[in-house]
Parts: sequence; C-alpha cells; structure tokens
Amino acid sequence: MNQEDTATGHSGGGQDFAAGRTERPPKPAGPPTAGLPLVQAPGLPPAPPSRNPRRTGQIVLITVFVLVLAGVVGSLIWLALWLSDNGQNNGNSGADGSGIIEISPTAPASALPLPRDGVAPADFKLGDCFKDFDPEALKSTVVACDAGHSAQLVATYRYPANDSYPGGEALKAKALEACQAAKLAPPANDFTLNFQRAYPSSTSWESGDRRVDCYVTAPGGNVITASVLPAGP
Repeated sequence: MNQEDTATGHSGGGQDFAAGRTERPPKPAGPPTAGLPLVQAPGLPPAPPSRNPRRTGQIVLITVFVLVLAGVVGSLIWLALWLSDNGQNNGNSGADGSGIIEISPTAPASALPLPRDGVAPADFKLGDCFKDFDPEALKSTVVACDAGHSAQLVATYRYPANDSYPGGEALKAKALEACQAAKLAPPANDFTLNFQRAYPSSTSWESGDRRVDCYVTAPGGNVITASVLPAGP
C-alpha cells in the first residue's frame, strides 16, 4: 500500500477574537510614508517530486522475471547434463543393440510356426518362451507364450564385439543388472517365478558370443501360460 503525505497549511501570527469582546481599532489616516521597504514574501519552496509507485512495481516485476528466467535456464542446463551423462552410461551402443540393456522387444519374438525345436541360444529373441528350459543346453524348444512353458527371456545385454572377455564375475554382475532392469507385466503375479541368469563362457566368448541373458523360470515346470512381458506397441 502506498502512503501519501499531505502537508497542511498553518498561518501564524494571527489571533481569533470573539465578536463584541474588543473595540475595533481606528482606521489609519493614510499609508505609511517611511519605514522598512516593502519586500515580497518569498513563496514556499516547491514540493519535492513524489515517488512514482509504478517504478517500484516495475522493479519488482523485473526481479521476479529474472529469477524465473534463471530457474528455467538452470533446469535446461541440468537436463542437458543429465541426458549427456545417460548417453555415456549407456556405452557406445551399436546398430545391433550392443552396449545397452534391452527389456522391451523391438521386433516380434521367434517367428511362427511354433513350437520350434533345436533353437540355439545365439538365436533366442527377447520375449521368447521355452518349454522344458535348461539354460545350459545347447538347443531349446521355443513355444507360443500362451502354451505351457517353463521360462521366458525377459532382458538381455550385448557386449560390443571388440570387447575383451571381462571375466565370470563381471558377466554375472551384468546379468544381475539386466534382471533388475526387467519390467514384468501383471500376468507375472499369477505364477511362482524365479530369475535365472545366463552368460558366455570364455570359450563361447572366443566364438563371438557377447550376450548376457535374464530369464524368468517356473520351478514347477511348464506351468506358465502367458507372456510376462508388457505388450509391445
């Protein structure tokens, strides 16, 4: 709220008299001819210019605008750094999906007709469902996910082709990371499931195997009758 000061005039040297209390003084015979020269009384000094309340309001608005703009710029810088950091953390991903954890099928799982017997691990597709699954077997049977099965491939990580063998412990840790990243759909709640990891041996690595896999498996056998991955786009 603006406060405005108003000066009130004050006349000094005068006295108020009630009517009838004194006699009126006689009228002078003429103007005085001697004495002090008449000097015009100086006027009151000009009032100082009042502050313009608009200026204060404009300063406040400009300050608020600058603070908001600084916040927006800071947010954009943070977002750029975050995106850059995530890009570095994902590694040098190649056209074949190397260097990133895949948890959503970008293409249909193994093509029909199903079931398909004798499928090698190198040919497994993210989202494939397996009957009588054995992670150490050289061949597996891929079935439709609405048919009874005991495992499904839910996450993979592919090392770049020029990487050297990282060792068993590092591979197990990466497989665990893949399992932790997996996102399961509500049907997974209908079954008793475990995560199972699979990763290359030093021998298979030398043969070009670069993929680490995470499966969900049912200890009760071929009791899963639905895909546990979210439906694709």
